Amino acid sequence: MKLNEFNSADTETAILRMLECCGSRAWATGMVARRPFIDRVHLHVSAEEVWHDLPEADWLEAFARHPKIGESTNVVWAALEQSGMNTAAKETAAAMRELNRQYETHFGFLFITCASGKSAEEMHRELVERLSNDRPEELLTAAVEQRDITALRLRKLFG
Repeated sequence: MKLNEFNSADTETAILRMLECCGSRAWATGMVARRPFIDRVHLHVSAEEVWHDLPEADWLEAFARHPKIGESTNVVWAALEQSGMNTAAKETAAAMRELNRQYETHFGFLFITCASGKSAEEMHRELVERLSNDRPEELLTAAVEQRDITALRLRKLFG
């Protein structure tokens, strides 16, 4: 999609395109309200500003839209981003499923990491390390990871 096409798209279409990048409806609506974007820099700065200003509930909505690391998914971008899990040893994949369960029980939301380019072993180590965080620290860590995922997807969407 070209930026000028996004700028001129009807509101609902534009929101749906933004939801491809981040699962928070408030974020998507906030981005659409900031149109027109003069360039990609303006788009990315706005994406960070809108994300930063959202309350926890909207962050959690975005997190909930992700498949768990290691789960199969038909969401193309998520599948590509998590492709490091495709070659995971059975033991690593099983450990990730169990650690995902522990993480979600402990923090109350899914483990979020910008998985693009990470191996299964790297994601496993990161998940183990982050389980020792307290909830406020982990919420902020997950929010930064979501911000990075969103930036990556915006780059994909706008080429």
